[in-house]
Amino acid sequence: MRDSSPRRRIVRAATTVIAAVVAAAMMIPSSAATANDRPPAAAVHVNPYSTTLKAAQGLTGQARTDAQLLGSIPSAEWFTGGTPDEVRTRAAAYVDAATAAGETPVLVAYNLPFRDCEQYSAGGAANSAAYAAWIAGLAAGIGSRPAIVILEPDGTGVIPYYTTIGGVLEWCRPVALDPQTAAAERFAQLGNAVDTLGGLAATSVYLDGTHSDWLSVADVTDRLLKAGVQRATGFFLNASNFQFTSNLEAFGRWISSCLTYVTKVKPGGYGECGDQKWNGGPATGWTGVAMTNTGQWSAGATNLALNTSGVDSRYTSILAGAQPTTPFVIDTSRNGKGPWQPPAGTYRDPEVWCNPPGRGVGVRPTMQTGKPLVDGYLWIKVPGESDGECFRGTGGPVDPSRGTAGPAAGAWFPAQARELVSLAQPALAPLACTVTVDVARSGSGFSASMVVRNDSKQTLRAWTLQWHADPAQQVRRVIPGAFVQQGTRVTVTPPGSLASLAAGKTAKFTVTGVGPATEPWLTRVKGAACYTL
Repeated sequence: MRDSSPRRRIVRAATTVIAAVVAAAMMIPSSAATANDRPPAAAVHVNPYSTTLKAAQGLTGQARTDAQLLGSIPSAEWFTGGTPDEVRTRAAAYVDAATAAGETPVLVAYNLPFRDCEQYSAGGAANSAAYAAWIAGLAAGIGSRPAIVILEPDGTGVIPYYTTIGGVLEWCRPVALDPQTAAAERFAQLGNAVDTLGGLAATSVYLDGTHSDWLSVADVTDRLLKAGVQRATGFFLNASNFQFTSNLEAFGRWISSCLTYVTKVKPGGYGECGDQKWNGGPATGWTGVAMTNTGQWSAGATNLALNTSGVDSRYTSILAGAQPTTPFVIDTSRNGKGPWQPPAGTYRDPEVWCNPPGRGVGVRPTMQTGKPLVDGYLWIKVPGESDGECFRGTGGPVDPSRGTAGPAAGAWFPAQARELVSLAQPALAPLACTVTVDVARSGSGFSASMVVRNDSKQTLRAWTLQWHADPAQQVRRVIPGAFVQQGTRVTVTPPGSLASLAAGKTAKFTVTGVGPATEPWLTRVKGAACYTL
């Protein structure tokens, strides 16, 4: 997620949004379908053909093992363009695979017109009609299966020609859009997407709630209501950003509390919604300061700038027994070390959100948080993929914080992946097995040697070897042992002589089949991911 300061803009021509389409999209009936109340409790899906594991296929050494370790952990799948038919086909395949694995897929819809206000992640649908058709294609691909949709990171945070609840005209002003209608068009686009996706049988939809070092609670609440949060499942926080989880949990509680207050207790009472901009309240004797993102917030913090008790007590007072009910999910993909604090005065625009050095992955993805309003911790951003070139207010061509040119947005960034793995909080344990593969053409098919090594400290018993084959491969024989291929998933059961594999020991298999001589994807031993060399 971005902050609200102006940045480099690349202005491109765009099709003017058709007013009739926008007006129709804004006329949302009161009987519109509502997204599922809460997402399923199943494990989050690990895509065996993810962009992370695809990057690993082309890497060697430490960079390869870093990518494979990150790729063994579930992260979201981003849908950023294509025709309606293309996004339908791709979403259907992704959700099919997750459903077959008994896992919940997380899809990021990221294709709004004038996405990212034409910055590092510029792109998106041509206009409202094209976007509505694209969303319909995505919904058709998901169908009736359980899924989580993260709807448009930056969608409410960066709005063209938007005037905030405080009366401030924001910086995003593309010349190709009509200043009089652009903001209303954005909310109509989001509202239509909420209704289309929320109308599915088992899809949970979350809208952009920005993060704890950006907008005020009242401002976020106002934007969420305009975007249709009451018809969605909830909102998401910290997408692609680095704020501490504890801070985001507090910020999310306050947004949910403000939503309850301005819709059920005192309609329109945004000015009474406490937030991080000034944290005084009954519990602090109305002494307060602007909160800082340099540490972790809590109700018991001795540093007033990290203390949430004042704001917490304000909501207890004004809600008068009413309960916040709108849940949220948090992106913990890169927030283990919290946000980057660049040296003061070093950069004209530090772009703290853009490939900051020295960060680590955070809490692992789960839909079982133990927190009443926190539906899940997710890796929305794919850790290891670049945010952009990150010139930090210079003309480029390098990121001055690193001294090298950063990859384009979305490309794999080995140096950042290394930092995210080595600085993870909590620490990332290495994978406990390695599969060394040597594959070659053999006649019209392939032959592969696969050597499994138990890198754990315990003997493996009653274990299996599993991998995902290239979709064009069909395994014909495995020696020794028996195998089953279900779609692309191949499972090998070793013979009795190899049923136990001691720590540090290896077992070798020879695999033959038809199709291309390509290496396996996402190998597993006894269900646990392995390095594939």
